[in-house]
Amino acid sequence: MPGAKLDAHFPKRKYSSPLLPREIAEHLPFSSEKINEIFEILALEPNSEKAENVEFALNMCEEPALNGEEKYCATSIEFMVDFVTSILGKIVHVTSTENENKSEKFLVKDGVKILADKNIITCHPMNYPYVVFYCHKISNSSVHFMPLEGEDGTRVKAVAVCHKDTSECDPNHNAFQVLKVKPGTIPVCHFFPDCNLL
Repeated sequence: MPGAKLDAHFPKRKYSSPLLPREIAEHLPFSSEKINEIFEILALEPNSEKAENVEFALNMCEEPALNGEEKYCATSIEFMVDFVTSILGKIVHVTSTENENKSEKFLVKDGVKILADKNIITCHPMNYPYVVFYCHKISNSSVHFMPLEGEDGTRVKAVAVCHKDTSECDPNHNAFQVLKVKPGTIPVCHFFPDCNLL
């Protein structure tokens, strides 16, 4: 509600990974079956932190989708656009949280509005040696624009996602720990992190 006070943290993500064009990305293996080949091509030591990040990303991308979820790991922007337009069609609107603020205490300003309550795809950057987005279509959710003002007077154009049905979510997810609730009991809303696309 406008006038509400919120504590929130919007960490800035700095891209240090290169963004590969489709012509290169399509020739690189992206499968846990080819993990050793990936390590060799990307010059990664098998027991290093970067190798663990690769394994984690591949596992996330290969685990089965939840009921009603469509998901895809895009290794290039072109692959991401192909996935999104195959589901939503050619007319799409892309948004994300815009923040130049270092505050952690905010006031909700006038102008809160629903941006979408169906046909929503989110794409999250993964920790990988080159840019990979974990994209998935989320159902039974809504997206809200929330103008915030930090305690220093600067503004944040925040995007929040509200999941109305959390029954299939991981009960160990941080959101349920913070809220002290179980999946499927209440809707859960969260701010959409910087550099994540919606």
